[in-house]
Amino acid sequence: MKRVALASLGMLLLTGCGTTVDTVPDQPTMYLSMANGGAKLDPQAAASMISLYRQNNGLGPVSVDPALMALAEEQSSAMAKKNKLDHDVKAPLARRLNAGGYPATVAVENVSAGYHTLAEAFSGWRDSPPHRANMLKAGVSKLGIAAIYAPNTKYKVFWTMILAETDKPR
Repeated sequence: MKRVALASLGMLLLTGCGTTVDTVPDQPTMYLSMANGGAKLDPQAAASMISLYRQNNGLGPVSVDPALMALAEEQSSAMAKKNKLDHDVKAPLARRLNAGGYPATVAVENVSAGYHTLAEAFSGWRDSPPHRANMLKAGVSKLGIAAIYAPNTKYKVFWTMILAETDKPR
C-alpha cells in the first residue's frame, strides 16, 4: 500500500512539472474584436501603436490620460446611442473638453465606426489624410481612446481617439 501511495505521489509530482501557469495570449490585443459585449480595449496597446507611428514620422510619443479616456468613452457612447458617426453628436470637441474640465492647449479627435479591432481602426485612420494628420499632430502627448459596442446599430462598434496637450502636467 505504501508503494502504491509513493508511486502515486511521484506521478503527481512529475505531472506537475509539465504544467505551466503562464499562458500566452492567442493574439495581440490590437486584433481583439470589440464587436462583442465582453471585449475590453487595451489603451496601452493603442498608445504604443500610435507612439510608434508617431516616432516613425519624427514625433514624440503619447501616453494614456484617464481624463481623455473618459471623454473618448462619452463621445463613443453618444454616437452609439444615436447610431450616428459624428464629431458633434454631443457637442464640438472644444466644448466637450471644457465641460469635462480638461485644460487642453491643443486637441484633435478621430472618430470612426464599423471597425471591429484596434488594428482596423488604426489602419482606417492612417489611410485617411485628415485622420492621419491628427495622429501626426505636433505638440500632443496625451491620448484617450474608446470603442463602444452597440449590437443593435448599423456600425456595431463606435471609436473615438482624442490626442491632446495641456500646459499643466496631469
